[in-house]
Amino acid sequence: MRREVKYGLIGGSVALVVGVVGGFTLFGGSDGASPQAVRSADAKSGDGASVPTGPLTAKEVNTTAQAFLTAWQSGDAAKAAALTDAPDAARTALASFAQQAKFTKVTLKPGTPTGDKVPYTVGAQISFKSVQTPFSYGSAVTLKRDKATGKPQVTWQPSALYPGLAKGDELRTGEAEAPPIKAVDRNGTELTAKDHPTLSAVLDSLRTKYGTKTDGKPGVELYIHRAKAANSNQQQPDKTLKVLSQGTPGTLKTTLDATLQAAAENAVKGKKSASVAAVKPSTGEILAFANSPANGFNVATQGSMAPGSTMKIVTAAMLMDKGLTAPDKKDPCPQFVTVGGWKFQNLNKSEIPDGTFAQSFAASCNNAFIGHAKDLGDDDLTKEARDVFGLGLNWATGIPTFDGTVPVQHDAQMAASLIGQGGVRMNPLNMASVAATAQSGTFRQPFIVAQSLDNRAFAKAARTMKPDTASNLKSLMKLTATSGTGAEAMQGLSGDVGAKTGSAEVDNQDKPNAWFAAYRNDLAAAAVVPASGHGGTNAGPLVRALLAAN
Repeated sequence: MRREVKYGLIGGSVALVVGVVGGFTLFGGSDGASPQAVRSADAKSGDGASVPTGPLTAKEVNTTAQAFLTAWQSGDAAKAAALTDAPDAARTALASFAQQAKFTKVTLKPGTPTGDKVPYTVGAQISFKSVQTPFSYGSAVTLKRDKATGKPQVTWQPSALYPGLAKGDELRTGEAEAPPIKAVDRNGTELTAKDHPTLSAVLDSLRTKYGTKTDGKPGVELYIHRAKAANSNQQQPDKTLKVLSQGTPGTLKTTLDATLQAAAENAVKGKKSASVAAVKPSTGEILAFANSPANGFNVATQGSMAPGSTMKIVTAAMLMDKGLTAPDKKDPCPQFVTVGGWKFQNLNKSEIPDGTFAQSFAASCNNAFIGHAKDLGDDDLTKEARDVFGLGLNWATGIPTFDGTVPVQHDAQMAASLIGQGGVRMNPLNMASVAATAQSGTFRQPFIVAQSLDNRAFAKAARTMKPDTASNLKSLMKLTATSGTGAEAMQGLSGDVGAKTGSAEVDNQDKPNAWFAAYRNDLAAAAVVPASGHGGTNAGPLVRALLAAN
């Protein structure tokens, strides 16, 4: 299930179908207008001749696209590449494309252009050892006018070869680099992309990384072989496009819980955009995650968004660690606080003038936190997030993840970070881990397959939470879950419970991103619902669905 992509027909290596592009008018004729390009009086070439400017004419688009496709199909990679804005990159890719993909009898059939974009269908015969099978797909190129010469040219992108290809990706046919896997949950229940669409990319990633560590045998496939990422946590899995011969799946056990996974998927179902994740505080095992849309980007584990007031879990721990406050200590939350020339105000200009820190935490009153900016060093929050909550460390979860970032900031930006704005970035898995650390008092790195499978090094926080801080933090989160901003979502849930809501403001967005992080006994979860409003009302029900299903 992995392979490489390079387009380009090497002379003699491919039996071409002659005349499919050449010898007929591509795109169905002329636009009925003169092919004359718009000329500017002050646009001159080196020899003084006028250089065409302005939008490409339909004829220019048709003629250049026809020449490009004709050269590509005929196996003349150099000629095709010369018609692009990146001839070296295009020539390399085109020259190796058919050879890597094991394509023969390649044909290119153009569709109807839309402005400067020209679609086409690629047809080919895949020929690998004794396997012969047809394959076809659609792609497109966009054309533009070269500023220096005025000539039309193809804007080169790897996706011209196959949709979705990025720089360094390759289309390959051959024996898969890893056998297929039969992924099972912690209880042995099989997890498939058909039953759990939101797991599709993760199952591909698990196969890429761990398929060879199972007892499976690889088959023969056409697949996209992804370029190697600089950060292994961001490595994208190879993608199977066509199975030519089946391999034998190997069983791979995960930490997921099929019941909780179904609950997570049902919780986000029908929402335009939403993500949720759950972990086991006592071990760090990832129990479930889901996204809507299910086939979209995996925000639950790879997203990078301001977490809003859910970050106050970390901030509160830091303030209590430093002895700056305590649940029953007077800690007023004024309407306005000015830091670094920025004037911060609470939602609706509310205030708690004579309240305790517990009251401000449960009501999520911003300025009780921002008011402490004057007492803090620029790196205090960064240290607490990293050294106690494990954020920003290189998590070895077993799948691609973004592990949170809390950068060192100054003045107003540092103050904004205290309430999960500024440069702070998280995703639901990060915040589920934060809730789990609050529940247990100890950071345990999230993971989806056993450490023993590949002996990878788990991230470890420098220290555990101070005992008094751990106890006080749980009391704050319990108060929030029972009588604060999280009470509506957590109503009726028994046991050891705690919660924190969040609403993260985003520029040019009418409503904030809604966040909710909570725990119940040995289960912690977090969710984000972008552009929806208050965290308790919009993200809270997603987290509750998981906590109630346990």
